[in-house]
Amino acid sequence: MPSVLITGANRGIGLELVRSFAKDGWRVHAGCRQPDRADELREAADGSAGAVVVHRLDVTDGLKVEGLARELADQAIDILLNNAGVYGPRTGFGDTDENEWPPVLAVNTFGPLRMAEAFVEHVARSRRKLIVNISSTMGSIAENTSGGSYIYRTSKAALNMISKTLSVDLAGRGIAVVALHPGWVKTDMGGPQARITTASSVQGLRRVIDGLTLKDSGRFFDYTGRALPW
Repeated sequence: MPSVLITGANRGIGLELVRSFAKDGWRVHAGCRQPDRADELREAADGSAGAVVVHRLDVTDGLKVEGLARELADQAIDILLNNAGVYGPRTGFGDTDENEWPPVLAVNTFGPLRMAEAFVEHVARSRRKLIVNISSTMGSIAENTSGGSYIYRTSKAALNMISKTLSVDLAGRGIAVVALHPGWVKTDMGGPQARITTASSVQGLRRVIDGLTLKDSGRFFDYTGRALPW
């Protein structure tokens, strides 16, 4: 049974990813900060006949990340899917508070790198050997035509650089690292005016993920499979 570890699995895209992988017969390790409050995730786990295991996980807490890595030390993780993310304050030029930067960077940027470093051995011993970082076109320098959102944009631009650098550092171990844009999705973060549903986004993400190979490592795609510029 192939396995996937998904962070930020309690709602939105993360929760839909859990359901999608479980439906297809995957072993799903679902991480979230407060499992006792994640009712929908617990329901998904209860209905999965043991295929979904919920873990208490805060990607900003090194001790919790290391603890889960030890707990799963004897297991292979085919796909490490770094989905946990926050937007932060929705401010524009002249309103940015530098004190708001660290919490967003802690989740969006440092978190995926921390997870990759902690679970590299689990991924290396698997068949798929894949790390997927959920990014955003808002982190693309080439596609920035609207400005604003300095904190969120820079956190995702930094994640894109981390993704590319990991692809170089882990190539010798046969591990592919890819950044994916899920689209503008109707979630708590994306808002009701967003263009696509979580189901549509995840359906597309799964198609892209299922087709990824080592030759795609270090690249940036959207949920339709379109290659994106950094």
